[in-house]
Amino acid sequence: MSILAAMVLGVLAGTLGWLALRGLLGGDRFARTNLRGNRIATAGGLVIVAAVVAVELGLTLAGVFEPEPSPRRLVLAAVVGFGLLGLLDDLAGDGSVSGFRGHLRSLARGELTTGAVKLLAGGVLALVLGFVLEESPAVAVLDGALIALVANVANLLDRAPGRTTKAVAAAFAVTAVGTALATELFASAVVVGAGLALLGPDLRERVMLGDTGANVLGAALAVGIAVTCSVPAKVVVTIVALGLNLLSEVVSFSRIIDRTPPLRALDQLGRLR
Repeated sequence: MSILAAMVLGVLAGTLGWLALRGLLGGDRFARTNLRGNRIATAGGLVIVAAVVAVELGLTLAGVFEPEPSPRRLVLAAVVGFGLLGLLDDLAGDGSVSGFRGHLRSLARGELTTGAVKLLAGGVLALVLGFVLEESPAVAVLDGALIALVANVANLLDRAPGRTTKAVAAAFAVTAVGTALATELFASAVVVGAGLALLGPDLRERVMLGDTGANVLGAALAVGIAVTCSVPAKVVVTIVALGLNLLSEVVSFSRIIDRTPPLRALDQLGRLR
């Protein structure tokens, strides 16, 4: 099945997931105040998780298997794992602590934040995925760092409606073209498609991706890069992702985007005025 067909499958599954789960997400437990002061549902990424699980279940029942290590199973593990960690932060976190430094300072004081749990457990999960994927320990660690860092970059971008989905979709398109539409990107394409199904409700401020969705989109993109790209390319992506994570500690991505006309135009495309 082609990458385009996989994205269409993801969009269809994501649309059905949104129709099925929007009632649940509309409950008071999921209600949060966004930057414009509106109370809307968070953790919309649950729709993406449900869509990916449903697609994988359908393919398995249809007898569509892949040789191990299966990129589909790796993406599924990343989606479920990072989705649950993001959900913990969305529902139990209070947002009072942010950034690597903030969570590390809390740990130094003996306070374990949900964000710290997500960072630590997400790092472990990323390393496990790396070692499942690669035989070389060095490359496995590289893949783990790539997955963890890209997942967090996607989360850092989730400060405005649609921003993370647009960025991940653009990065996935570059990856797909750069790898000549490698079939190993099938599972990542399903995740991106499911994310695109939520883009409309996200832009209309009916739901927020939350950490649940942002981390899932970033992790799925990173697994796709890990399974298709050369080691030098993965080194470059990891360095860029590390730089963006460090940069976020001292500058605001939103401020940079607002001060850069092309980025601002893309960021505001489709959003409510």
